[in-house]
Amino acid sequence: MGRVRLSCPEMSRRRFLSRGACAGCAASAVLLAPEPSWAAQGAADKPKVRLVFCETLSDRPIWPNIGYDFDARRTEIINALTQGCPDVQFLPMQVNERSKEKTVARVLKGNAEVDGYVVCIQGLGWRNDVGKLCSTGKPTLLVDNLFGGSGLFLTRLRAIVKLGKPVDWVSSSRDEDIAASARQFTLLKQGKTAADVAAAFRATRRGRTPKDADWTCKADAVPAPDFDGALKRLRETKLIVVGGGWGGDRFRKAAQQVVGVTFIPIGFKDVAAAYAQADPAAAKAFADRWMAQAKEVVEPKRDEIERSGAMYLAMKQLMDQHGASGISVNCLGGFYGGHLKAYPCLGFSQLNNDGLVGGCEADQMSALTMATLGALVHRPGYISDPVIDTSKNQVIYAHCVAMTRPFGPKGAASPYRIRTHSEDRKGACVQALLPPGYLTTTLEIDPVAREVLMHQAKTVGNNPSDLACRTKLEATLKGDIEKLTERWPKGWHRVTFYGDLAPHVTELCQRLKLKLIQEA
Repeated sequence: MGRVRLSCPEMSRRRFLSRGACAGCAASAVLLAPEPSWAAQGAADKPKVRLVFCETLSDRPIWPNIGYDFDARRTEIINALTQGCPDVQFLPMQVNERSKEKTVARVLKGNAEVDGYVVCIQGLGWRNDVGKLCSTGKPTLLVDNLFGGSGLFLTRLRAIVKLGKPVDWVSSSRDEDIAASARQFTLLKQGKTAADVAAAFRATRRGRTPKDADWTCKADAVPAPDFDGALKRLRETKLIVVGGGWGGDRFRKAAQQVVGVTFIPIGFKDVAAAYAQADPAAAKAFADRWMAQAKEVVEPKRDEIERSGAMYLAMKQLMDQHGASGISVNCLGGFYGGHLKAYPCLGFSQLNNDGLVGGCEADQMSALTMATLGALVHRPGYISDPVIDTSKNQVIYAHCVAMTRPFGPKGAASPYRIRTHSEDRKGACVQALLPPGYLTTTLEIDPVAREVLMHQAKTVGNNPSDLACRTKLEATLKGDIEKLTERWPKGWHRVTFYGDLAPHVTELCQRLKLKLIQEA
């Protein structure tokens, strides 16, 4: 699971690079000189473009993952651009949120020396000011490193677009798409304006985004909800939130007034005490069941999975104690801060499979969304950190928590692997292999603004990348991927449900007097 709305405390660990990787580092050190010695003869006839890599340190839990080789990825992009754009001179520099030297201010001191910018968001360096890099008035191409910088990219792009500067973007699994857009910098030598170049970036990206898709979906009838009964149950629903909660008391008050759901905030100490009381035999039985049904147990050892079982028992005990039907935990802050001895991920998956709510990162909005639609259609929601891939017109819903019964407690089960949590390669979680060919509905319910965000997509597979979160459900977007990407509001998370829930969400909005916003 990735960070949302705010970065969390982090732990440290360093992965040593191989001899070959170090050779790559040496090469990239030369490439990162402000005036690279490899500039081709006749470079004066080429537009000079500052190639900015926005990064963080990989010796701690991050997206893409701890130990990520930023040097190797940087070299790949430099090679793709120099080979794909022979008539553009690229001048690479780094920005690193944890460095006093590699700063945005240092990059912009050389603004007069360049004709434009390519800004590559490599990882979740939340303090890197990509907005300022995109505000120079010179043609700028903003690039997401998929499963690396995606959270920063999605949550900052809306504000960048509103600036009205000559900026466009690429979020693609193909590096050749970056090069195709970057080739448009050559228009500057033809007397074109910055706005002309940005328009050419956009036309290139649009031209390389698929427009046709097969919208034939597998049969998946969702029974008509009992709205009166569901809304009554919601007014009796309690959800525990541990270690904070996005939106605080204001959100909790609005959730109760608008939807009827009551949030009960508690501290990490309560969870730790319940964990200490967990029955070892029951924790062992939990591990036995999850391991026996897994397609594969990849990294975690048995004792780690038993600790996950004890955490599940702790959460269930607290739910029973408070009469709650769900719980959301500030898992990253709790685990990284030493407050929790196990991740709650496997326990969340169990709760969601059982028709309850197991919510990540103390995200109250997503937990409310899960509880509300769960009451209506009796299906679990999947919280994710979405990633955009225009090369396939896809949204990739990525997280380290997922249900394995997407059609509800009595529905078919999906195969899964038991993996470590991706950011720090610790703990235990599910990598769910969710079924392709189905229509999904993705939502967020915001009772403060009285708004519901919604988009739909057809599942096509599970992305195999080892970067970032473990479960990565690929889905072809139904609608305009540019609109979805450029107007992304309300933080990074979204909650995905299997089924065409648009009619049910529409009626829910009418009954609760909420504004429905079609994101795509």
